[in-house]
Amino acid sequence: MSMIRLTAPAHSLTEEGRKSVQRDLAAALLRWEGAPDASFFRAQLWSYLVELPEGAQTTAEDDASRFLVDVTVPQGVLSAEGTAGLVAEATEVVLSAAGLSRTDAPRVWVLVHEQPDGTWGAGGRVVRRADLAAIAKKQRDEA
Repeated sequence: MSMIRLTAPAHSLTEEGRKSVQRDLAAALLRWEGAPDASFFRAQLWSYLVELPEGAQTTAEDDASRFLVDVTVPQGVLSAEGTAGLVAEATEVVLSAAGLSRTDAPRVWVLVHEQPDGTWGAGGRVVRRADLAAIAKKQRDEA
């Protein structure tokens, strides 16, 4: 029950990158979470692309495109290694989608937000980490 949102200036992604970036980011998050490759988990990981209008993003230095990847996960789902791996892979996904090189990596920020257990709801009820673990176990057992 995670979510990933890329905020990017309009027209900053390549045509192919715009088509693939959301699923590529979602796949990276699922891998680093260690979630089973199952339809339930793929369907529950929501991925957003928010494109800012021209002139809506800048720095005090220049107007070069900057990219913000906001990731929300249940608390404790990502280990320190998982967080580091996700940050590195999400950065590479965004650079590729924008047609940028590795030297542009500082223009990609990845913020990981952990949602405390018991503060996430779906389908009209609170979803706890233990619920997700039970679903994951069932999905693995059925695979």
